[in-house]
Parts: sequence; C-alpha cells; structure tokens
Amino acid sequence: MDLVRFFSLRLKSTEAAEDLVQDIFVKISGLSESQIDNPVAYLYRLGWNMMLDKLRQQRRATARDGDWSDVQHTVVANDAVADGPSAEDVLDGRQRLQRIVDALQDLPPQTQRIFRMHKFEGLSHGEVAAALGISRSAVEKHVSAALRHLLTVRS
Repeated sequence: MDLVRFFSLRLKSTEAAEDLVQDIFVKISGLSESQIDNPVAYLYRLGWNMMLDKLRQQRRATARDGDWSDVQHTVVANDAVADGPSAEDVLDGRQRLQRIVDALQDLPPQTQRIFRMHKFEGLSHGEVAAALGISRSAVEKHVSAALRHLLTVRS
C-alpha cells in the first residue's frame, strides 16, 4: 500500500499508481528474495525507473501524435480540420474515374493507344506520330476525338 501511495503522489493518479505497482510485481515475480540485498529499496528503485520509462514513452507518443496531427490537419478557429477529401468526395472521384476508364475502352484501339501515349506517357503529338508512323495531324484528330468522347461522359 505504501508503494501505491508513493507513486500516486508522483503520478497524480491512483489508477496509474496501481497499474505501476502491478507491473512491478509482475516484473519481480520470477526473482527470489535471496537475490536482492534490500527488497524494499529494490521495489522503489524498480518502480521509479518503470515510472520514468512510462512517462518518457507517453511524452514521445504525445509529441509524435502532435506532429502527425500538425501534418494531417489545419486549425481553423481552434478546431482541427482534416486536409483530406471527405469520404463522399473520394467515392465520387472513384466513380468518375471508373466512368472515364470505361469511356476510354469504348474508343477504337488506335485512338486509345494514341490518347494514352499523349496524355499518360506525356509524349508530344510529333513524338506519337513518329512512334506510330502516322502524321501529326492524324494524332491531333485522334486526341481530339478521344477528348470529345470523354466530355460526353464527364458528369
């Protein structure tokens, strides 16, 4: 009971002190009394070290959580606001992307290939034309047709 009172004063919490004392007894359960010269001093020293470890661990966790929160949220009028999109916006974005992918698959294979090379691989019209052995004008017409088609499924 003295250990609980001793650590309650330092931790400012009876529950935390009781947990610490229980941890102390778990830790020493495998030791025999003959291995320890001064058992009472040993209990207090062990408890003190375990308390400091727990406090350091809590301080690191609080700092880590604060750093994470600072990166993930913006504070507006003392309220944390998530920077990420809402679940509805994420779902809407996924559905729109799926409609675009489906629409691209409706295009003729040559138009799909040209559109992907230009928009996704970042090749210029001239580079696509050279790679496929067609005119630059043909590439422009395929890209334009693909964009017109995508505009019809945009909403």
